[in-house]
Amino acid sequence: MIYLDNAATSWPKPEKVYDDINRCMREYCANPGRGGHAMSIASGRAVINVRELLARFFNIKNPMHLCFTKNTTEAINIAIKGIINPGDHIITTCMEHNSVIRPLKTLEKYAGIELTIVKGNEYGEVDPHDVKNSIKKNTKLIVCTLSSNVNGIIMPVGEIGRIAREHGVLFLVDAAQGAGSIPVDVEEMNIDMLAFPGHKGLLGPQGTGGLYVADDVRLRSFMEGGTGSNSENTYQPEIMPDFLESGTLNTPGIVGLGAGVEFINSFGLNNIRLYKHMILSRFFEGLEEIKNVKIYSKKSMENNSGIAAINFENTDSSEISNVLDSIYGIATRPGLHCSPLAHETLGTLKQGIVRFSPGCFNTVEEVDLTLEALREISVKL
Repeated sequence: MIYLDNAATSWPKPEKVYDDINRCMREYCANPGRGGHAMSIASGRAVINVRELLARFFNIKNPMHLCFTKNTTEAINIAIKGIINPGDHIITTCMEHNSVIRPLKTLEKYAGIELTIVKGNEYGEVDPHDVKNSIKKNTKLIVCTLSSNVNGIIMPVGEIGRIAREHGVLFLVDAAQGAGSIPVDVEEMNIDMLAFPGHKGLLGPQGTGGLYVADDVRLRSFMEGGTGSNSENTYQPEIMPDFLESGTLNTPGIVGLGAGVEFINSFGLNNIRLYKHMILSRFFEGLEEIKNVKIYSKKSMENNSGIAAINFENTDSSEISNVLDSIYGIATRPGLHCSPLAHETLGTLKQGIVRFSPGCFNTVEEVDLTLEALREISVKL
């Protein structure tokens, strides 16, 4: 199998991820923060270590304001539904995933919020000035993806963060695409809340993710329950991260996520980005020689987080992806990628897109084999 679906879930993982999860499961996987025995303490220490590791990775000053979630979608829902009130105005973009759009549209329908969706150009690039011009007196929150999961376009998150801070508006970033290959600094980018997955660019297992909440941001609790702290109190403790971490954490998954981040740190985030760009550049060059291919991604590293979105003219994306899988053993992602507004922007709402998303373990040989497969498909169409 040539795996080119890393934008959905990265695979394979670094060997240390498998090893550390296995060791956790076999040697000390008890409830963190739920007991005074050695295994519980070891689990708690492991969780704290990963929390601190991620805080350094994103330049979060207070690790206790980073809570673990099961994925980015959960983190985004906690952030949005924990801060928005009826009558608030929210700004987002045309390139957002349904994990952003659906909560916002639901609140628009049932809670009486105002919603502005800023449009982009033919690649989905958003002008920060359009975001600025959309701000109203009742604007509470700006939500923006770090980069598109459809075509990899990188959003001007730093500029939007500066605008949000200047106008006293909260800024939530969905880093599902790009975390692990694009540097993210919550202080420099003026990010008030950051939602991220463990299983994509951070090279951890599925079922892991997180939400950073700045010290001065006060959310309503998304869920209440056991936290291992203040157990005599029948109300949710207000201390972070307990306030947002009810129930038993996914300790093995968190340990695996930490191992993934350690691999990124040892290899070098910029080196990973350069390697993926080299792979993609070779892929884009080969695509130029294939007939009837339309490309929806920008080719420069400054504009693309690591995705090549393409179509063959007049052919459904699912058909191409199925042929690549069933005949050539190449894994891609067709369809709408849970981002209908992005496809509306790109003009691919009916056809969908075939998404190729290489990772740091793909090879030049795999790229060349994929290009050869596409050439053969092109001849047969």
